[in-house]
Amino acid sequence: MPVKPLPPNPDLNQLKYQAKDLRKAHAARDRAAAQRLREFHPRMHQASDDEIFEAKLSLSDAQLAIARERGFPSWARLKRRVEKPKPADRLDLPHHERIEDADFRRAVDLIDAGDVAGLRAHLKQHPKLSRQHVIFEGMNYFHNPSLLEFVAENPIRRGELPANIVDVARVILEDAVLNGGVERKSLQDALALSATGSVPQQCGVQNGLIELFCDYGADPQSELQAAALHGSLGAVATLLSRGAKLDMPVAAALGRIDDVRRMLSSAGADERHLTFAMSTQYGRIEIVRLLLDAGEDPNRYNPVRGHSHSTPLHQAAGYGPMELVQLLVERGARPNIKDIMWQGTPADWARHMGRTEIEKYLREKEV
Repeated sequence: MPVKPLPPNPDLNQLKYQAKDLRKAHAARDRAAAQRLREFHPRMHQASDDEIFEAKLSLSDAQLAIARERGFPSWARLKRRVEKPKPADRLDLPHHERIEDADFRRAVDLIDAGDVAGLRAHLKQHPKLSRQHVIFEGMNYFHNPSLLEFVAENPIRRGELPANIVDVARVILEDAVLNGGVERKSLQDALALSATGSVPQQCGVQNGLIELFCDYGADPQSELQAAALHGSLGAVATLLSRGAKLDMPVAAALGRIDDVRRMLSSAGADERHLTFAMSTQYGRIEIVRLLLDAGEDPNRYNPVRGHSHSTPLHQAAGYGPMELVQLLVERGARPNIKDIMWQGTPADWARHMGRTEIEKYLREKEV
């Protein structure tokens, strides 16, 4: 689920009221509140709606969820941002312009310029840089990146990458090996950002970055579903070629119904839920029908990490064919459920995307 960035002049009292409202919604057994808590409260990630409603929700619990919903790890960090903002908190600036460390900022500039020789010399002069991190908060991800994670241009800062970005990334990795070793988390995060990023794909360097990170020991399996959820089927193919094993959600994204049918009987509830979300996202109508027949609920919000602010009908209304929208409605999907981010119904999503026929159909079903 995308986080909700703070407005330019946030009010701490208003954020406190939001925490109180979340407690009230929880007490009222509101399913949207359960989804928000499942996404943003670390104790509730694996909990069902009923388990969340039965759990005690203190004010500090609600404040923690609100802080994480805004992209901060704790209420204290959110409070610091509101009361004592720093240059790194400027969400109106691209990330490289928010870096306060001059040496780190220079290294990022060299990455963006594709200056292999200049970067190698800079890292040699500052041997700790290849393992150093900077802190960003208030966004959905990219909270504590190392230099390696800047090579993916994800989040988008400039909208382009140098053609030799794989060589640039290799310089950082080689320097890290010489100065204590490549950090596993940084390597995996760099793989994730590259496999899910639109700019590496558009610039034709996505597969090269994936191959490089896998050469250094990154696990291709861990990012397979994320790549599929972000529409990067080319990255999915590369990850599979590097040893990732096909699972049911990714089989659904690829439209491989025979594989889905074969895996369905042994799949757990979470895997079925994600497969259902993936199949609606990609408009795989026959796989959606198969999962509905197997008992999947079309009115559940999509799972955490799977466009969880919306339901399958929202995704179908915004991006899928009319036949899929009709199938979901005929099988019980309620067209009046609102998404969590923008409080829009599926018909509102269709209108936003200019899908007049689908909007008209859903408006008639809202009555």
